[in-house]
Amino acid sequence: PSRAGQDLLVEAVLAHVPEGATTAVDLFAGCGTFTFALAQRVKVLAVEGDGPALAALWRAARRSQLAGQVAVEQRDLVRQPLQAEEMAAADVVVFDPPRTGAREQTAEIAKSQVSRVIAVSCNPSTFARDAATLVEAGYTLRDVTPIDQFPWSGHLELVACFDFTE
Repeated sequence: PSRAGQDLLVEAVLAHVPEGATTAVDLFAGCGTFTFALAQRVKVLAVEGDGPALAALWRAARRSQLAGQVAVEQRDLVRQPLQAEEMAAADVVVFDPPRTGAREQTAEIAKSQVSRVIAVSCNPSTFARDAATLVEAGYTLRDVTPIDQFPWSGHLELVACFDFTE
């Protein structure tokens, strides 16, 4: 991956955060690629299954004086997805799953009826499957931006924005 590609991913995610938003949920947060950028604008719940990654995120949040903007939760989002009720009050949900996608978590996002969902994906097939779940639940795909995150390879990342319209 390239630093320029990562910067473009973060920029694309932030471009879709609704004006006036105050809360976000960052699912599959890793060590905070999107969490820290979001925390400059809104309060963020960062959820990640990998303990060491989440611990690094939390340490960095404390060191950067963002601990008041960031809350963390360790959870295996495949086996125990964040439930619709746990996301319903958020202004925006961001999710960046592994290549296998987020089948179980996307089903819960779809039920949440959060007004804005931002998906980041490195796999067009699993993205299409997860996007279909959102669309079937009443979300409209508003925008998709491909980003060449991996120079010298055929892999692309994408950032997609969905709005709940039903």
